[in-house]
Amino acid sequence: MPLPSTVLFDLDGTLLNTLGDLAWATNEALRQQGLPGRTQEEVRAMVGNGVRRLIARAVPEGTPEAVQQAVYEGFLAAYHGHLQVQTAPYPGILPMLAHLKARGMRIGIVSNKIQSAVDGLSAAFFTGLVDCAIGERANVAKKPAPDSVYLALEALGGMDGKAVYIGDSDVDVQTAKNAGLPMIAVTWGFRSRLQLEQAGATRFADTPDALEHMLVSQMGGMA
Repeated sequence: MPLPSTVLFDLDGTLLNTLGDLAWATNEALRQQGLPGRTQEEVRAMVGNGVRRLIARAVPEGTPEAVQQAVYEGFLAAYHGHLQVQTAPYPGILPMLAHLKARGMRIGIVSNKIQSAVDGLSAAFFTGLVDCAIGERANVAKKPAPDSVYLALEALGGMDGKAVYIGDSDVDVQTAKNAGLPMIAVTWGFRSRLQLEQAGATRFADTPDALEHMLVSQMGGMA
């Protein structure tokens, strides 16, 4: 069976450990509105569906819409000034991407993070390794809708039946299903293996090295 020609990655919890900066920005935005903060583990469970859903989950129940909007705007301002303070690629990610690129694979990012943040982080960490990076943008439905996946595939040369999707969350499992792509769930991210299994994941990688091996050696069993 041929190797995949295209590999699409989620960003937060898959390629980058962004949790510290996300938690900091969330708490800064809550603090500005006099609202109680959240622990990093609470924020871990809240991310994955975009900033608005993160804020809706982070504010106390019954928070007025105007206050939620202020927290949302405060988060954006805080986070864009704090993108790379604690954020870094997971160990082994950069060599894995380099090896996949050396094999001629096209690499894309598909994220629910706002596009400007995706662009900034991609430029900071993945220059020369990633061929396109799709984030939240106007008129494109967020994951788990397949729209952003299709947008990435189009940018990378179209759907040729040899693409695979990699992610760390229930949102990613459903995204791959909705897009009709085989999926590998990584266990080093923001959700546990049990949560991924409960979401329907059936293929798992515990390390970037293991993921690389699956992509280059075992794709024949993923049809």
